[in-house]
Amino acid sequence: ISQGLLRDESGRVLLCRLTYKSEWDLPGGVVEVGESPGVGLVRELQEELGVDVTLGDLVTVNWLPAWRGWDDACIFLFDLGTVPSTWTDGLVLQPTEIAGVEWCDEPTWRAHATSAAVELLSAVTAGGVPPYREGPLAPE
Repeated sequence: ISQGLLRDESGRVLLCRLTYKSEWDLPGGVVEVGESPGVGLVRELQEELGVDVTLGDLVTVNWLPAWRGWDDACIFLFDLGTVPSTWTDGLVLQPTEIAGVEWCDEPTWRAHATSAAVELLSAVTAGGVPPYREGPLAPE
C-alpha cells in the first residue's frame, strides 16, 4: 500500500472519504504487482483525485498485521509537501472510490480516520518517526 501525506498551509492533513468504508484514509492505495510504491502512489492519485503529484521523501514504512480478513501489509508513506487549501478545488474525484476529500486537523483525523491512519499520523505528529515501524496488533 502506498499513501501520501499532504498538508495545507494550516498544517491540516488531507484525508479521503471513501465510498467503500465509513472511515476516512490518507490518499493512495494498493500498489499493483510489479509496480514500485512511488509509481503506484502517483498512479493512484491520478486515477482517484485527477492530479499529478511529485513525491517527496519516504516518511516511513509501516508494517500492519493481518486484520479483518486482510493479509498483513506494508504502508509506504511518502511526503507530498504543503499546498494551499484551495488545491482541492480542482480535483476530479473517481466516484466509484472517493466520495470527497477533507482537510483535517488532529481532532478531526482522530475522529474520522481508519485506526491504522490514526496510529500512523499520531506517530508522525509526535516526531522522530523511524524509517521502519511495526503497527500494533489490531484489537480482536
